[in-house]
Amino acid sequence: MTAVEESVTAGTSSLRPLLEAGSVAVVGASARPGSVGAEVMHQLLQGGFDGPVYPINPRYREVAGHRCLPTLADIGRPVDLVILAVGNAALETQLRETVAIGAGAATIFASAYEHEPGDPSLLDRLRAVATEAGMVVCGGNGMGFVHVEHRLRASAYSQPLDLEPGPVTFLTHSGSLFTAMLHNRRHVRFNLAVSTGQELVTTMADYLLYALDQPSTRVVALFLETVRDPRRFLTALRLARERDIAVVALTVGRHDETRGLVTAHSGALAGDDGAYEAVFDAYGVHRVTALDELLDTLSLFTAGRRAAPGGLAALHDSGGERAHLADLALDGQIPLAVPGARTRERLAALLDAGLPATNPLDAWGSSRNYHEIFLACGQALLDDPDTAGLVFCVDLPDETDEDSYPDIARALKRASEKPFGVLSNVSGAINDVVADGLRQEGIPVLEGTTTGLAAFGHLLAHRDHRARPPIQPPEPAASAVAERWRQRLSSRSPWSESEALALVADFGIDVVEQRLAEREDDVLAAARGLGWPVAVKTAMPGISHKSDQGGVQLSLTDDQAVRTAYRTLRAGFGPAVSVARMVPPGVELAIGVVRDPAFGPLVVVGAGGLLVEVLRDRRVALPPLDAVSAVRLLDGLKVSRLLTGVRGAPAADMGAIARALVRLSVLALTFGDELAALDVNPLICGPHGCVAVDALVEPIT
Repeated sequence: MTAVEESVTAGTSSLRPLLEAGSVAVVGASARPGSVGAEVMHQLLQGGFDGPVYPINPRYREVAGHRCLPTLADIGRPVDLVILAVGNAALETQLRETVAIGAGAATIFASAYEHEPGDPSLLDRLRAVATEAGMVVCGGNGMGFVHVEHRLRASAYSQPLDLEPGPVTFLTHSGSLFTAMLHNRRHVRFNLAVSTGQELVTTMADYLLYALDQPSTRVVALFLETVRDPRRFLTALRLARERDIAVVALTVGRHDETRGLVTAHSGALAGDDGAYEAVFDAYGVHRVTALDELLDTLSLFTAGRRAAPGGLAALHDSGGERAHLADLALDGQIPLAVPGARTRERLAALLDAGLPATNPLDAWGSSRNYHEIFLACGQALLDDPDTAGLVFCVDLPDETDEDSYPDIARALKRASEKPFGVLSNVSGAINDVVADGLRQEGIPVLEGTTTGLAAFGHLLAHRDHRARPPIQPPEPAASAVAERWRQRLSSRSPWSESEALALVADFGIDVVEQRLAEREDDVLAAARGLGWPVAVKTAMPGISHKSDQGGVQLSLTDDQAVRTAYRTLRAGFGPAVSVARMVPPGVELAIGVVRDPAFGPLVVVGAGGLLVEVLRDRRVALPPLDAVSAVRLLDGLKVSRLLTGVRGAPAADMGAIARALVRLSVLALTFGDELAALDVNPLICGPHGCVAVDALVEPIT
């Protein structure tokens, strides 16, 4: 059994007392309408749970037709799940009693916060009780869970009682969104929905592993505020990729400056969001930016069809909306199908004069025989080998005639096995009855041009990610080299630029030729020996971002210029300087390493030089990289066009840049626990390779 399989087995079996409980006790059960205890009982019983239920409350003899007991101990037999529908003041006592009766799981709704926190806090005390007992806990400060397939509800809040099981698992840190998704009118159906709350002991990674082992799970939706168990989280994402189960995630807090200020540009450039970007790209997680996009994406993925080769084809009844979709597709870098000559001939024979036979396609002419024309045009687009899927872009108002758009949609769905959906450009124009009828027949109805188009983009991205070749592990660093630099990183003395460049060079990245000097005559000798023009930079330890502080003098072409530059630097910073040969001009990149507290080292590449934090043009990846993944990373940059050569400038050596990123990824993995951040900025890239001109190292302190 592989490590992934062991994690799944352990995750599934450990959560069964919680998510597949055969008996449930409700502490704080109540007969008072509107109370938490009453709603928990209502959800549990009306939701269809047919196992033993034990209301616990000394104030009642009966609740909801069940005998009510004073304490958990009065049950007198083992119970799988205890739902604690009590306030913070009673939590610790009741959780200890839950442990005492041998229950395997608990659900906590209360916040577990105290007005006057103890030491340890209530949160920590609850975690210790549950951990020592080996108990799984949903919550606290959550809204519980609904396991639709098992007809088990541990929720203190009103949820629909007529939920139908479906292929989506929804895991969320937002309690309000938990309820909103269960109430959705989009025919997105769940096998399991969990409001994970504070994750006292049971984390989102545990629920994710459980969900991936359920035969009905085809898609998992995540609403993430944080990842509390990174190792198991990555294990779960690896399993999802292996089993071709789509994971769609929405993260929050992308712009919070939670790490404070950092010296290295790499940390600022990656930001708090960089780790998610790297992890999601590595494992093929589909990241959405809005809740409507999440619903549209789930609607499309649950239809079950995977994208064919090529791009998206779109069939419209409006020239303006056709152009609008094309604009958004270009903005979102969503590939559109390019119909072949035969397809264009078929379309031209069908269309009214003046309508171009192209994609996106406006097929609405004089409205003559529009039903047949739309069907034939849609069929032609679907038949084209460059069509990955088709979207029928029309609004769905009230329909009365038999040749309606819904009829066309049904026929187009039957016409091919390629992905198909209806996209309404205005969500407010949709007739819910019409849309629901299509959804009941397995036709996704996407509500909004932007979100619907993005959903198809995720479907295409899923195809492309699965087609990626496995990463070919690069050669590791020589053990002697790694050990020498590991010892240097463990020391507390400041790093000089020359040392940082030497580290980079030892890992196989070309660096600028330079010499150190502390006397004017030695500086002159170094400049003459290197050859004109040269740069002179302060080499005093502890000075970061020298350019910003006036610590760099560039393009010096004679002795007098060097003398003047050195005297200026000596007066401002001290006698130590480095003299370097000026590198021929090229495209400036910034590459680096930053260590994320949860996921470890990340590789960062972006626009370099003075633009490093101005453009914020960067990509972040998990190491290791190989040549293919490094080029893909570079292709994602806006400045990648400069690397290919513009306005007569020669193209940069992309192979050399990719090799530099690969070797940087080896460095990142080698010193993942010793290196807080590393900058190479600029990395000057030209037709003959790339050269690191400046470097900065921040060890972990």
